[in-house]
Amino acid sequence: MLKNAFVFILSNAKYDAPIESTGFTVAKHLSKDNTVFYIEYPATIKDYYQLKTSPEFKKKKDLFSKSSDGLLATETPNLHILITPLLLSINFIPEGAFYRKILSYNENVIVKRIQKIIKKFKIQDFIFINSFNIHYPNIGKLLNAKLNVYHCVDPIIEDYDAKHGHTSEEIILKDSDLVICTSKELYRNKSEQHPYTYFIPNAADFEHSKKAVLENTAIHPKILGIKKPIIGYFGNIERRIDYRMLAKAMKMNLDKSFVFVGPIEAEYLKKIKKETPNLYLIEQVPYKEMPGVLKGFDVAIIPFKKDEVSHTIFPLKLFEYLGSGKPVVSTDFNIDLEEFTQGAVPFCKTAEEFSNAINNALTNDNDEKRKLRLKAAKDNTWDKRLHEFSCILQKHLDNKYN
Repeated sequence: MLKNAFVFILSNAKYDAPIESTGFTVAKHLSKDNTVFYIEYPATIKDYYQLKTSPEFKKKKDLFSKSSDGLLATETPNLHILITPLLLSINFIPEGAFYRKILSYNENVIVKRIQKIIKKFKIQDFIFINSFNIHYPNIGKLLNAKLNVYHCVDPIIEDYDAKHGHTSEEIILKDSDLVICTSKELYRNKSEQHPYTYFIPNAADFEHSKKAVLENTAIHPKILGIKKPIIGYFGNIERRIDYRMLAKAMKMNLDKSFVFVGPIEAEYLKKIKKETPNLYLIEQVPYKEMPGVLKGFDVAIIPFKKDEVSHTIFPLKLFEYLGSGKPVVSTDFNIDLEEFTQGAVPFCKTAEEFSNAINNALTNDNDEKRKLRLKAAKDNTWDKRLHEFSCILQKHLDNKYN
């Protein structure tokens, strides 16, 4: 297990995002035994002028200066947030030599900020983890990290990411000492490209999720007053959801309230709002308040569509739901998930199956089924997963330098 090391994690997500990311969870767990610098997803000049009045940007304003060290304190011992100077906005440039030349300027800005921290803390050796930040592929190599790791947590799907992402990911894979993937399908894909590829699936903070079971946990006020039974979803409302199937299922269950809690992307808001009158949308509840939300659900759902990339998804919410003790109903978007849920979750092919599973959960749930769900959650905790993660890092350090 990795101990007393310095670790830099370049993330694809903000540390203070409404939904906690895999990368930040890894950072928190590794910081229990190591000193970790979580490099916030770098902001560009365009981001600054669009968001400079937001509270999130105001608290980071002085840290964007090149004279700053960029460090932001956290409540977690040994975990530091590192803010980089503002970068040029370049994603609009076509892929090619000119784009890569301008990209090298941005990457050098990031590297100089990290080198300032290396000097400040008198760091001799460190591990660098690229947590699915496909926009800055050369950082680990430029830093000459003792161990260069690629944490592949998602497929490249969005047009913004795909424009340069496929080329950049090839660079990351070529330069990495090892690759860790969060789904079996990603593992199968990357293991064809890199000899040292591992599968460590996403998990959940069981201690946090199980608060939903406790008597002294109150149902979240935004859920109170909504007609029971509540069929609930907690997470981003975006492209992965099967809106067509969901519309059918909601129309089959007009006596139930379908409650979606989480940030909504504008283009998908149009899709979901026009469906049925038993739909309730609640935006951005902080992760720390999740147990109160889950406590208000009667059934928790994962209505993801099955497409060419869905079998690469290993959602955190699956184990968060299970850890709350609530019945869970999912579509069959990724059949690899069945072996991790121990028969506690039905994976449905059609709207009819999805509807039947919801009604079965409402009428036939019992203590035995609840205990099975809690057991599945306990077997898929971040503590277990990131112990494996930490051991793999140490193993590769030993192999590389001994």
